Amino acid sequence: MQQLYPFLSSGGPGLDVVMDDVRRSTAEKANDIVRLRETVLEDHGDDLAACAARMADAFRAGGRLFTFGNGGSSTDAQDVAALFLNPGGSAGRAARPLPALALTTDVAVVTALSNDIGFEVVFARQLAAFGRPGDIALALSTSGNSDNLIAAIREGGRRGMLTVGLAGYTGGQMAEEPALNHLFVVPSSSVHRVQEAQTTIYHALWELTQAELARDGAAPAGTAPAGTARAGTARAGTAPAEAAPAGTARADMTWEGL
Repeated sequence: MQQLYPFLSSGGPGLDVVMDDVRRSTAEKANDIVRLRETVLEDHGDDLAACAARMADAFRAGGRLFTFGNGGSSTDAQDVAALFLNPGGSAGRAARPLPALALTTDVAVVTALSNDIGFEVVFARQLAAFGRPGDIALALSTSGNSDNLIAAIREGGRRGMLTVGLAGYTGGQMAEEPALNHLFVVPSSSVHRVQEAQTTIYHALWELTQAELARDGAAPAGTAPAGTARAGTARAGTAPAEAAPAGTARADMTWEGL
């Protein structure tokens, strides 16, 4: 107890000293996440716009979003699905609800697959059941090394889905996975900072997707999203023609308010 709360014991630092440490630590962490978000925007801003354009194309064509992750990333996956499905909106700025499902919420399915087959297939099997060409698979991880996420990304690629990944550190196995169309890496070894920055990333993806859909009134695109070619980064091939307008969205994008 004394090690955890030294200011409670006699002879320990006073409360004023403790509060000064808390204020300093809070300011340092806040500055860290601001710098990290700026780095992510600089590294991935163009690809965020390109990815959002492809996601908008997928939704126009009737595609659906499937999200998944482990532990804290499981909670974030549910937040992503809820954001797209039930975005809310203020007066004069109503956002369009979009079909989204977190693959982490059905306890019966998750435990059945884990017990009967193995935890590594818990998301891939669900994509095999639900996924179809033109859908979107979005994987969230702090390390980028989760076997069940890699398996799901590969399953999504086999099914012609648009595959998107969020990872920390240097991207882990996700950075080496050819079935992944878009990867957004938060270059930090702090799980807390990674998850904070990932929250900003997926809110930016949602906002940019909504902007793309609002650009043309969300009219049907007439064609399904382009295969599985990467777009917008050095990992990409040639970006699909539909992603060209994304440059405008990129120019207007900031982290403000996210």
